[in-house]
Amino acid sequence: MTSFTHDTAPTQYAEGGGIRFAYRRFGGPGRPPLVFYQHFMGTMDDHDPALSDAFAGDREVILFNNTGVASSSGIVPDTIEAMARDAITFTDALGLTTIDVVGHSMGGLVAQEVALARPDLVRRLVLVGTGPRGGEGIGARPDWVGKLFARKYQRQEDMWLPILFAPTRTSQAAGRAYIERIVARADRDTPVSDQSIAAQRAAIAAYGAAKDPSYANLKGLELPVLVVNGTDDIIIPTINSYILQQFLPDAELILYPDAGHGSHFQYPRLFVRHARIFLDD
Repeated sequence: MTSFTHDTAPTQYAEGGGIRFAYRRFGGPGRPPLVFYQHFMGTMDDHDPALSDAFAGDREVILFNNTGVASSSGIVPDTIEAMARDAITFTDALGLTTIDVVGHSMGGLVAQEVALARPDLVRRLVLVGTGPRGGEGIGARPDWVGKLFARKYQRQEDMWLPILFAPTRTSQAAGRAYIERIVARADRDTPVSDQSIAAQRAAIAAYGAAKDPSYANLKGLELPVLVVNGTDDIIIPTINSYILQQFLPDAELILYPDAGHGSHFQYPRLFVRHARIFLDD
């Protein structure tokens, strides 16, 4: 058991495939590590300490930047499939043979492709605020939603308030609490680059444009999956969570009320409890 927490775990580096991956690893070994796959424009600093510290109580937690993101070297690829290959390279660089994964938003797209490519690697999969390849409205956000990402905020982390949380008083209050948690770490990760943002946006759009009404690729995901979202996700519409549950061979679905794209950040204790029931089953 390490004494590190989300805010004190040192940034380490692993070499693989010519890339220097930045990561933070803490918690207690003995169970498959829980690896978090990050959302569009996110870095290691955008993960929620309320989640990672809670999970680290009885398992290892691994946060990382994929190729070209923030403090990792290289160029961000413009396809989800290539991002998945890089995520596998990172896992292999750490010598891991079995992992559980929490994938949020774009990270959930990447996580699905990792599990398809390496079913031996991923034991259980938690998909939050995400959807299937070719899902409804993925990569085709309305202009008003796109402007939320482009705006300049007094404190840039405040961009997540309208993006991840519902406009209600209760949801915004939970969002402000989340922001205070993620800015608490003293040594900050490198900001994402313009190249990273453009490539990620292109990758999500291409993934959403690959339409297949039968969602045949989901049939290949035979592992247990927990699908989580808020009732009104404006980034990847909530209907996609239902599609995942309907077409995946072994999936459970949880929708949190008065919540949006970052429902797990709004209900951290409840999410950890639900995810633990699923992961420990």
